[in-house]
Amino acid sequence: MKIAVLSDTHGNYPLAIKMLDRISDLDCIVHLGDVLHDADIIEQAYSTPVIKLAGNCDSTPKAKRELLLSLCGRSLFLSHGDLYRVKNGIDRIYEKASSVSADIVLYGHTHIPAVEKKGEILLVNPGSLKEAEAPQSLAIIHLNEKDVSAEIVMVKDVSFSET
Repeated sequence: MKIAVLSDTHGNYPLAIKMLDRISDLDCIVHLGDVLHDADIIEQAYSTPVIKLAGNCDSTPKAKRELLLSLCGRSLFLSHGDLYRVKNGIDRIYEKASSVSADIVLYGHTHIPAVEKKGEILLVNPGSLKEAEAPQSLAIIHLNEKDVSAEIVMVKDVSFSET
């Protein structure tokens, strides 16, 4: 399974779509909040399922703030991250993930891309695609029953040739 993970697009859905257009064979797109309207537009642009969470800049009352799901025999904990104060470190979100037996944590909020392993848990922050943000990035998760890997894709490293 191949999953694109976005967070903190803050209205820059055109860049998100340009980035997603360059990723083949996606099975799922995850948007971790800030701004949910962007996730709605992305959902309309693709036939790929989009999982959407609310962030601290979203006021949609129906949107979930966190989610625990199972994919390919793995447990994933998804959160924008602000509820766990991830700008001050990953300890709180790691503790939450541990308490729900998650294998993988997807979080945003900091605008800083990161892939790190703590104990047996893989923590992935895709960074931000916010306009004028540096760096701008998203994450790709490769997931199957035997292996998990994650990579950060930086906008500056992607070719946007005109067609």
